[in-house]
Amino acid sequence: MTRSAPVSSLRAFLVACTGIAIFCCMDAIMKGLGLAIGAYSALLWRSVAGVGFTGAAWALTRPHWPSAALLRLHLGRGVVVAGMASLWFYAITVVPLAEAIAISFVAPLAAMFLAGLFLGERVGAPAVAGAVLALAGVGVIIVRKLGQPHGPDAVIGIAAVLGSAILYAANLVLQRHQAQRAGPQEIAFFQTLTVLACLALFAPWSARMPEPGHWPLIVAAALFATVSLLLLSWAYARAEAQVLVPTEYTGFIWLSILGWLFFGEALSWATLAGAVLIVGGCLIALRPARRPPTPQEAML
Repeated sequence: MTRSAPVSSLRAFLVACTGIAIFCCMDAIMKGLGLAIGAYSALLWRSVAGVGFTGAAWALTRPHWPSAALLRLHLGRGVVVAGMASLWFYAITVVPLAEAIAISFVAPLAAMFLAGLFLGERVGAPAVAGAVLALAGVGVIIVRKLGQPHGPDAVIGIAAVLGSAILYAANLVLQRHQAQRAGPQEIAFFQTLTVLACLALFAPWSARMPEPGHWPLIVAAALFATVSLLLLSWAYARAEAQVLVPTEYTGFIWLSILGWLFFGEALSWATLAGAVLIVGGCLIALRPARRPPTPQEAML
């Protein structure tokens, strides 16, 4: 994507914050839908609506059909995102929103180590130190969670968040190649279409038809996801990554508030302390590097 004319860093920062806030609203909607009709069905029908929005955005760019090699890259990444999104949206139906997003912040660190393993990129001492600090934060959250009365779904939910984070890390390795060869509208369309195709394979056995009152929420979730991606793409095309990195972590604030308002989820000291450790570790580890896309951006 060609970098646009410079704008003020403050303006780009505020636009990025808005994009994160909108995506958090989408997560809250998807949690409500997941509790009502199941995480699978919520993601399936959101993907149906999302194909319409992302397809329209791509059509406005007067696109050309991608080459066979690029199409294979689109499809491969879409399959990874399908698994990642399925685990994430299941997890937030059984784990408080604040806990889920705090744990998911380890994804960029996992991506860095995967890049070192598969792409030969150097993993330095700051990365190792940051990873240790972040893992300590995850441990604080998990230890407190396991010390409370809970059902098996809570443990499975934490495992699903970690699984989603690992798949997101693998997704970043693919996205680094993809972003150099296609624009965000094309990537968003083929990613959403591939996710829908993967989910549709299980529709005969698992799909649940939403009630009429669910459709406005499904459409809103798809629209919020699309608008958020476009806002974040706009911001990161106009300001340096180091200016915008802190906007990612505002998601913890938004989801803590939304979880409390709509689902009665109290914010524990352990979740707050764990989030501080995880964010601190990420900032230490990623300071020399350019900022990778957030898990929220990849869930479109």
